Amino acid sequence: MANQQVAARYAKSLLDLAQEQGNLATIKQDMDLLANTMAGSRDLRLLLRNPIVKHDKKLSILNAVFQGKVSEMLTRFFQIVTSKNREAVLEHIGTEFLRQYNVLMGVQVAEVTSAVPLTPETRVEIEKMVTRQTGLTQVSLTEKVDASLIGGFVLRVGDQQIDDSVRGGLRRLRTSLADKTYIPSLN
Repeated sequence: MANQQVAARYAKSLLDLAQEQGNLATIKQDMDLLANTMAGSRDLRLLLRNPIVKHDKKLSILNAVFQGKVSEMLTRFFQIVTSKNREAVLEHIGTEFLRQYNVLMGVQVAEVTSAVPLTPETRVEIEKMVTRQTGLTQVSLTEKVDASLIGGFVLRVGDQQIDDSVRGGLRRLRTSLADKTYIPSLN
């Protein structure tokens, strides 16, 4: 929990600085790269968490990994984070920055899991549903396919979930029958 709070503060500072200097789009691309790199490299995450490895060594590794791929501002940001002994928080800073960026830009991130790939018409309908639910006009929709749903979809928007799948319906039916809430009516 403490790492999340620290990550939120660093992300907010970086977001404010990028806005102030007018290079928010560049920093957003850099943070996308950082978040994807951290998510994809378990070794890098473990190295940054390792208290035995010296901070200057961690900084040189970060510079080697991201040299020429990120802006000068992010390179200086790495120096600040490592000088404060907060390298382990970098994996959280990337995702927290992207969350705060989406809030700032009014983008609602949603994830839909369906039994089959979505058609363009269905995608538009789901985006409209998210827009009506949140009031935000921009929707970033991530799609996943899970054949075990049998049919329908599961939509996640923030901390809310709408389960309109056949598998979810069968699970609810099984639960209601197990609770013996079914009362037969004989006429």
